[in-house]
Amino acid sequence: MLSVIIPASNEEAYIERCLAAVFASPCAGAEVIVVANGCLDRTAAVAQGTAPAAQANGWQLQVIEVAQGSKPGALNAGDSAARNAIRVYLDADVTVSPGLMGGLADALRVQTPRYASGTPRIPVAKSAVTRAYARFWQGLPFNRIVAPGYGLFAVNAAGRARWGDFPAIISDDTFVRLQFTPEERVQVPQPYDWPMIEGFSALTRVRRRQDAGVAELARLYPGLLAREGKPALGLGVLAGMALRDPVGFATYAAVALAVRQKRGGAEFTRGR
Repeated sequence: MLSVIIPASNEEAYIERCLAAVFASPCAGAEVIVVANGCLDRTAAVAQGTAPAAQANGWQLQVIEVAQGSKPGALNAGDSAARNAIRVYLDADVTVSPGLMGGLADALRVQTPRYASGTPRIPVAKSAVTRAYARFWQGLPFNRIVAPGYGLFAVNAAGRARWGDFPAIISDDTFVRLQFTPEERVQVPQPYDWPMIEGFSALTRVRRRQDAGVAELARLYPGLLAREGKPALGLGVLAGMALRDPVGFATYAAVALAVRQKRGGAEFTRGR
């Protein structure tokens, strides 16, 4: 059995769709824990309103409200309330396919430490700039590693024992993934949809936060990034990508340049 933990901060527009997709996944004895943290909207009420759908599909639902807006704090609160050994950590704007939860449960029913995720898909964005950025970004080496886990990752009991509380850091997903060697990670074929944020300014904010998260991990946990196991992005590979998609390359490069020109805070921003 598994526990799905969903940290949700002002996710009123997304949480119902997220939960409906989870409940459509057959998974006997499973539970969902929504941790509404620092919300100024109806996230908790909307989540609680899905209780009949949860019950009808054999899921248990618990909604926890936490005053402070903190994703690590919400993850820890969800872990404290969870009753099942397999833990799935899911972003509130992600939509899973019907077979994904069962696929994760099957992959994690082993005694040795294991990390798993689904096969990510990025829905077609509304803005041309995000479509171009997403197209190029998906070809980068990071997206060729096994189970990159952005938006959704899961561990079994032996894997969860690799760390204690979630630390107060930016990149919780990378922190967890790098507790495992590439050989300990599994990507199941069932997909999930992870929307990318819209517009140049938003992409720049998110990229700045991402870079700050990587730098923070390197500073606080020396050597952890060496476990990534991703192929190198050499000049030849980059040049080939640029030739195949000059618009995507120009968009991606422009975002990267904007990040370098203005270093700043690492406030929470949805997406990548």
